[in-house]
Amino acid sequence: MKKMSRFHSDTLTPGERKRPRPNWIALAAVVCLVAMGTPASPAPPLRVGTSGDYAPFSLLGGKPEGPVLYQGLAPTLARAFARDRGLDIEFVLFRWPDLLEDLDAGRFDVAMSGVTVRPERSLRGRFSLPITTSGALVLVPDASPFVTIEELDEKQFQIAVNGGGHLERVSQKHFKKARILPMSENQEVIQALAQGRVDAAITDTREAPVWQSQFPGLRSIGPFTRDRKAFLVRADNPELARDLDAWLLEAEQSGQLETLRIQEIGKSTHPTLTTRPLRALLAAVDERLSLMPMVAEAKRGAGGPIEVPEVETRVLADAIARYQIEMAQDPEAFKSKEEAVLDFYRAQIEAAKSIQRQTLAHPAAHARVAPDLNTELRPALVRINDRIATLLVALPEDIDPNEVRQASREELVSTDLTPAMQSAITEALIALTSSRPPPNR
Repeated sequence: MKKMSRFHSDTLTPGERKRPRPNWIALAAVVCLVAMGTPASPAPPLRVGTSGDYAPFSLLGGKPEGPVLYQGLAPTLARAFARDRGLDIEFVLFRWPDLLEDLDAGRFDVAMSGVTVRPERSLRGRFSLPITTSGALVLVPDASPFVTIEELDEKQFQIAVNGGGHLERVSQKHFKKARILPMSENQEVIQALAQGRVDAAITDTREAPVWQSQFPGLRSIGPFTRDRKAFLVRADNPELARDLDAWLLEAEQSGQLETLRIQEIGKSTHPTLTTRPLRALLAAVDERLSLMPMVAEAKRGAGGPIEVPEVETRVLADAIARYQIEMAQDPEAFKSKEEAVLDFYRAQIEAAKSIQRQTLAHPAAHARVAPDLNTELRPALVRINDRIATLLVALPEDIDPNEVRQASREELVSTDLTPAMQSAITEALIALTSSRPPPNR
């Protein structure tokens, strides 16, 4: 395959390729101009960052002498969204180690490439609703004597992994003795294993079947994580993030999203429809709680207390205000009692404080400076709260309590949440979706 530049257009004419960078806030002004009869310039294209190296989410195809073809679930969803919104697309290639820097620099509006939801990424951008899940696992030759993850963690054992991304981080966390060998290109990982240069390779439940079909004679051990895949939007572009979430909710409800999942990544043996409101809401809560160890470290560094009543009061007031705004935009939605909404947020606050206490009960894990509480962590929490408010309004009424409890067990997994705290969030959510009045109130 010929060497690709870092920018490619999915449009057809030279004029389209030279369009200016998107300004999503300006789209409202364009609509107003059209309504007034003033000729409007074409809407700017949606610039989609994608890696092109991560099957089945993002791959480059096509003949060397022909146009670049973007394949996989992410480009397929990007095209579907753009088609429904009447937009053109420009694809921008990124390398995984450069993902956040490219996002900050404005090289693209949204990353669509099977991006894993991680706390450090939540600090830099806005995640969409999850589009699917995966889990990290290890590939070894069929002849390998090892059968468990624990057996692989030996000093002489060499494990290849794609450098700079989520899988390198989880590898470093789970394997303390084995030698982790980050590779600069994802395809190098499987080639190193196939050529016998390493003992194992880290991949995930979505990519492993592709590699096993390319290189027979490999078996998997794991998975040893449960991860969510989502789109990652620039932090300063809430309009695009909300529009993507609205489209994902619609596409999941209509069945379009599941059809495209099956088409691109195959039918799951355990489908969870992660983009439906209940699962997506719990995923957002889990993402919020995953930032709490960082919040604790920031408070440790500043000498601040865990309990800050005035901040909790402000968070609850903001939560109700956001909920009211969302309800006003969808008057047909099931309206939960505002006290039930507050109880749901109170349960989250108590869980957040519990995680902070657990973190501070141990010495600081590393010397890296914690993110700033006011300029990094709280803005990230506000962004997640924005999504939580939207999903609260999208919830149907009277969800089966057993369904809520099962979803909570599977989604609230990013931190060592105590059973009591998980139960409190779960029962508050059950009460929130119930059309019946709560007892003794």
